Amino acid sequence: MILYPAIDLKDGNCVRLYKGEMEQATVFNDNPAAQAKAFEDAGCEWLHLVDLNGAFAGEPVNAVPVEAILKSCSIPAQLGGGIRDMATIEMWLSKGLERVILGTVSVENPDLVRDAARAFPGHVAVGLDARNGRVATRGWVEETDMMVMDLAKSFEDAGVAAIIYTDINRDGAMQGPNVEATAALANAVSIPVIASGGVSSMADLEALKNCGAPLDGAISGRALYDGQIDLAAAVSLLKG
Repeated sequence: MILYPAIDLKDGNCVRLYKGEMEQATVFNDNPAAQAKAFEDAGCEWLHLVDLNGAFAGEPVNAVPVEAILKSCSIPAQLGGGIRDMATIEMWLSKGLERVILGTVSVENPDLVRDAARAFPGHVAVGLDARNGRVATRGWVEETDMMVMDLAKSFEDAGVAAIIYTDINRDGAMQGPNVEATAALANAVSIPVIASGGVSSMADLEALKNCGAPLDGAISGRALYDGQIDLAAAVSLLKG
């Protein structure tokens, strides 16, 4: 499994939200590129980036710090938030981003996901953000009637590189991930699944690793910044 340290960008800063609420943002670093480099230097092999403003605006907003991160780091990065058309996908991949994460459009324009996955094999992931099993879109503000499991299965033949599954109610709350739902999803589809939301201790990482499903990795943010998870130990645990 891969540990994906999260760099959530709001107004140019590296922040963490509490359960996806924009007004409940804690700034952890005003230099996202330096934060990214610190993660790389600590042994991380990937970066997970989110343009929070972009998720609400429907277009890239924190492009400057994202580009600074891509310039300062040599490890691959994936980015979600406000990526809703082919031109934006092409733009980010041309700038050196390894993987785009398509969230809102996976519900509103699933054909774009399929077209992008065909055009850029291995470089397109789907972000499934759930509240009580149902997908939420547009910065987690809009609830849909779409069940996570159904949407995930609809992309089985699309060639997407990964599914990032986030339980919104766990995100930033330091209450542990939804291991059961994550494992059920990973066992139901052949697409690699990355766990996100609530990963706040080494015990959480152990639980995900031993959940009985072949998870690709886990994303953690606040716990890394707070020191609840030792980065080197976490990387070693998931690799081993």
